[in-house]
Amino acid sequence: MSFSLETLTELVDFNQQSLLLSAFAIAFNPTFWNIVARREYRTKFLTRAFGSAQTACYGLAATIFSLGLLRDFLYERALRDQPSHPLLQGELPTYAGYTLLALGNLLVISSTWQLGITGTFLGDYFGILMDGMVTGFPFNVTNAPMYYGSTMSFLGTSLLYGKPAGLLLTAEVLVVYLVAIQFENPFTAGIYAKREQQRAKLGHKVEGKKEL
Repeated sequence: MSFSLETLTELVDFNQQSLLLSAFAIAFNPTFWNIVARREYRTKFLTRAFGSAQTACYGLAATIFSLGLLRDFLYERALRDQPSHPLLQGELPTYAGYTLLALGNLLVISSTWQLGITGTFLGDYFGILMDGMVTGFPFNVTNAPMYYGSTMSFLGTSLLYGKPAGLLLTAEVLVVYLVAIQFENPFTAGIYAKREQQRAKLGHKVEGKKEL
């Protein structure tokens, strides 16, 4: 059977408002935290509002976490409103779904454990920098375990529900995260490069004073 737009509309009910809400939430979350974190980095508006960088970072972390829960709720609700497909039902898709969920959660939880709350939730933008690059698991497997783990969890859930719409929304999750990586990685690298430059300048000053 050839794939066409008509085939897609048979697999996915685009008239369901829950599908659109889920797609919006998926795109909104990383857009929100990138915009807010960059503004914080440039203006320190959250640090001033909360009184300290640490408290502000925890406040943003709570907001991001809450938005993530809402996104997941909307995703599950969207799947419930969508048609199922026989190819996504049965023992094999179910086992694959549970496996993906387990591996996805492993990547997310282990990366959070390695980075801590501030490392996970954009502490770099608040001036809370880590001492060095984390190279242990899961960062020795992928440089973005949180994003890829989350994508795997979305895919696993779609298989458990047997919904083609879940595959479509999972593809959106992956694309949104890949775009976010392109913005976040260079910006974060620039933050740490700036710190190293400041350390180098401070080191030169200290050496100069010793010579005097």
